[in-house]
Amino acid sequence: MSTIALTAPAAMPGAPARSSGYLVLAPSCLVLTIFFALPMGTMIGMSFMDAQTLSPTLLNYQRFFSDGLSLAGLYRTAVMSILVAVCVTVLGYPVAYYLARSRSRWRALVFALALAPELAGVVLRTYGWLIILEDRGFINDMLINLGLIASPLPLSKNLFAVVVGLTHVVLPFGILSLTTSIQGIDPNLERAAQMLGASRLSVIRHIILPLSVPGIVSSLLISFTMAASAYATPALLGGARFKVLATMIYEQVLFYIDWGFAAVMAIALLIMMLAISFLGIRYETRRGNRRSNREGEAS
Repeated sequence: MSTIALTAPAAMPGAPARSSGYLVLAPSCLVLTIFFALPMGTMIGMSFMDAQTLSPTLLNYQRFFSDGLSLAGLYRTAVMSILVAVCVTVLGYPVAYYLARSRSRWRALVFALALAPELAGVVLRTYGWLIILEDRGFINDMLINLGLIASPLPLSKNLFAVVVGLTHVVLPFGILSLTTSIQGIDPNLERAAQMLGASRLSVIRHIILPLSVPGIVSSLLISFTMAASAYATPALLGGARFKVLATMIYEQVLFYIDWGFAAVMAIALLIMMLAISFLGIRYETRRGNRRSNREGEAS
């Protein structure tokens, strides 16, 4: 006589893991929904309302695209952010390489100096640059006293001053991003190239730079988004004549009480930052896929 043993089907191994994953993400999703999604939805809805009658309208968007001042502010914001991103990445790369590779006792001091700007507030740092760059500031007074110039150079209240101030503000974030990327590169690759006769410059150009592209892209994106959304530095160093979207949004809300048009400007600023971030991430993804394909073909 034979017997048949009945066993219950085994539970899906992935179900508990998925459930725990959802539970872990729940608090973050709740915070993002309350403090990001809902305000963004409110702002988008506000952009379609007339400031006087509170009725639905597209006049705010029509005004933005037909108003030369708004488009000029968008263009000025883009140019300023691109310049800041490039300056931060170029100036931060040598410091990041030193921090990632040096074993000197001065490394801790350099790291502290790189992060020192974050110990002071943005307004305080901006006023410091205002004292240095203004017409009767440190630089112009020194050049005039040395007899090198007869009249003050236009170093403040323009694009140059804003780029200098924002580069100082954002530089620590670029250095940290680049340092993390360079630390992930195997130092043995540099040693092997030098043993084969490559110079230090060739090693950096052909090994370090290509392998640190993710850090470079990250530094550019972080610097661009932080510069595009900055308000205090453009307002103080740029003056009344240099208007970017952040300062224009402030004026629309505080002085003109036009929340609908301010919402349109905020959406335009958000779309610009999201577009740049998407392009950067897309580029890095395609680059990583091409690299994986080449490694697969080589193996």
